Amino acid sequence: MKRYLIIGNGIAGTTAAEEIRRHDTEGEIFLITKESLPLYSRIRLPDFLCGKIGEKELIIKNQEWHDKHNIKLIHSVEIEKIDFLEKKVFSKKSNKIDKIKNSVKEDSISQDIDVFEFDSLLLAVGSKSFIPPVKGNEFGSVFSLRTIDDAKLIIKRLQIDNAKVDNPKDRDQIKATQTPNDNQGIAIDNPKEVVVIGGGLLGLEAAAAMIHAGIKVTVVEFCDRLLPRQLDYQGAKLLQIFLEKIGVIFRLGEGTEEILGKISERGAKLATVIKGLKLKPQVKGVKLKSGDIIKADAVLFSAGVRPDLSLMPDQSTTDLDIQFNACAMTNKSISVNKGVVVNERMETSIPSIYAAGDVAEYDGVNLCIWQEAMEQGRVAGMNMAGKDAAYKNVPPSNILKVAGIAVASAGEIDVEGKMESEIVSTESIYKKLVKDENGKIVGCIMVGDTSDFNKIVKQMRGEV
Repeated sequence: MKRYLIIGNGIAGTTAAEEIRRHDTEGEIFLITKESLPLYSRIRLPDFLCGKIGEKELIIKNQEWHDKHNIKLIHSVEIEKIDFLEKKVFSKKSNKIDKIKNSVKEDSISQDIDVFEFDSLLLAVGSKSFIPPVKGNEFGSVFSLRTIDDAKLIIKRLQIDNAKVDNPKDRDQIKATQTPNDNQGIAIDNPKEVVVIGGGLLGLEAAAAMIHAGIKVTVVEFCDRLLPRQLDYQGAKLLQIFLEKIGVIFRLGEGTEEILGKISERGAKLATVIKGLKLKPQVKGVKLKSGDIIKADAVLFSAGVRPDLSLMPDQSTTDLDIQFNACAMTNKSISVNKGVVVNERMETSIPSIYAAGDVAEYDGVNLCIWQEAMEQGRVAGMNMAGKDAAYKNVPPSNILKVAGIAVASAGEIDVEGKMESEIVSTESIYKKLVKDENGKIVGCIMVGDTSDFNKIVKQMRGEV
């Protein structure tokens, strides 16, 4: 009986597990994640942040679904390293694992480490928030929003009282006003103003959520328009107008020079009582490249994501243990560029090792978007189960809501206006169809009304 091991339970990993089970009803499937929840919607984290939904509403595939498909979900587990040659994965010891029989090799368990063996491995660890190297980015009240734990930390630190946190332990932590041994747990004194650095999707959604919670928000974006990967100037301007109406302030075409801060009054008092307490400064403002200073109690980075390559060894290292785990001793190594390089079958440069989703790079492309990750997970799962499937890059498409405003884009958005296009523009709607020299639709943008988006995308792909 074959043993499949998948690291990461995002859409790529979960789709792969489902596809494996579709083609192999007997094999063991282990889905290991450091996340605390089953597959959930990251795009809805801002709704959770402001209390519109609870944790249960975030979840896409619950525990019952995993049980029904005989997929062993092991959550809240941190992977330490991977030995690709011996086909073993090492994780920190967890009582979550003890509850699942035969999940680890009994004679290879140390006091602090669990060891998983596998026949076939999928790396689906996703991506992590990119934090630009701005002075002050290590301060205690600087955040990113990528995971449910990020959202809970923001709720706790900004004292967002209307958030619907299901776990009683989390609720108690959020109510706490201070945590003596870690200033990451000290609530910000009367938070009123937040600066969001980056005009990305989650950042804009989070800005709207914090406005909803009564916090003043300024968005600082280096580019001269919002969502530069998805929208041209007209579409971005309409979205900006919508968001300004609900109270979001924008500083576009601005770079961040420095995050300003100092030890909070509460932290200073704790430091006089608790010997050896190390505190980080709390945000007091953001200095822009122009010299302007924006007052702020916290900063949220929304500057995009990068593939999470933390499990990939530095192959230039002289550490023999790390080299061994990279298979360097057998003249084999995993090829890594922007992400883990894969072929059309989602195979890496090591047999039986696959990668899919945000961590994977195929044909030089790594979009880090949902549709790409889902399709790559499907292809990887089929091939892991012995089928023959090939992945093909498709035009990137996004359909989403930003603060309740429908936004969609796909393919070529022709920012410079060099191609033929059909445009419909009103005070509430912006639609643009981009065509090539033969009149074929190769891209589109929609703001305010996305009702015919799926039809257009199918036309672009030649499906209708």
